[in-house]
Amino acid sequence: MLRHEMLVCLFIGLSIMNTVVVGSEGQALTKRVPAEWEPQEAIWLQWPGPWERSYETAFARLSNVIARYQPLHILYTSPRIRSGARAAIKREEGDPDHLNIRWHAVPSDNAWMRDNGPVYVLEDGALRAQNWGFDAWGGAFGAEVTFQRDNQVPVIVGEMTGLPVDTIDIVHERGNLEFNGVDTVLLNWSVIGDPRRNRDYTRARAEADLKRHFGVSKVVLIEGVPEDDLTNGHIDGIARFINSTTVVVADCTGSSKCKTVGNQTQAVFDAAAKTIKAAGFTVIRDPIEGFVEYRGSTFDTNYLNWLVGNGFVITVGFGNPRTDAAAKARLETYFPGRDIYVIEMLESWAAGGGVHCHTNDLPAVTGS
Repeated sequence: MLRHEMLVCLFIGLSIMNTVVVGSEGQALTKRVPAEWEPQEAIWLQWPGPWERSYETAFARLSNVIARYQPLHILYTSPRIRSGARAAIKREEGDPDHLNIRWHAVPSDNAWMRDNGPVYVLEDGALRAQNWGFDAWGGAFGAEVTFQRDNQVPVIVGEMTGLPVDTIDIVHERGNLEFNGVDTVLLNWSVIGDPRRNRDYTRARAEADLKRHFGVSKVVLIEGVPEDDLTNGHIDGIARFINSTTVVVADCTGSSKCKTVGNQTQAVFDAAAKTIKAAGFTVIRDPIEGFVEYRGSTFDTNYLNWLVGNGFVITVGFGNPRTDAAAKARLETYFPGRDIYVIEMLESWAAGGGVHCHTNDLPAVTGS
């Protein structure tokens, strides 16, 4: 265990006694959601299907990195997809039969397991999986993007891992949830409060639901949708916890597309930083220092969609050597002691996400 992980676990151990909810029979339960930087048992992902085939190279590269550090579970929909995945991993000089890679025949619709996969909660020291409703981001992409099989993935993963599964009758995605591992959940109201997802849902009800389901005492709700954000503003592209008291928030610079006149993105980032700071957290602004042109579109180099694992961090790369290198250097300061990887994922980014969106981390039960 890294030195800072030991300190975090100690802090959590001292603080968890204050995170108590009442069970259905009136009993007091200790409940919390582990932070992403805490020890993990594994990372899961859904391998891209035929219409997402262009993601395969990036998936192979991130799979090869993850397998060096911890178990990786890969879900595939058909033998043909499994064969293609194995070939892609080999092309990127990896081993599809690596001891850390497990293959599972589980049908899915899309390759964004962060959003349709389980949310994990520790309840009285035992891990449970939560199955939140998933409707393909409020139906943002129309009827051609199906989600019925994606919606079953948390239940199937629960069966495979032997974890009890709690079904939550609220539509929401894990990509819009940031936890500090102690007492706080940070998310964007524009997502969970989106009437396409949850009709007639109120802030007051959301706060009560989130506290009950996650055992948190503090709910920090930002609001607003960055321009061209296909998820309606997932928090993992706006603000990320890097420890229990510090949040990194994106910041447009003069070299970015989002700094141009009329672009609402900077206002969303600034409002988020203000809200998070007012909630008592230290805020670090992460500069968006450029943009790239790809397949007729322009994308800002926003690196917040990183994945934290056991001893490593992977972030999306944009093929811009200057900004990719600068982002790597910043991540080395955010997560000292971890190896940092930047993987070019423009095909995924063009579809609305990056490495964090594609992966789903399973916490390890360490007695906390």
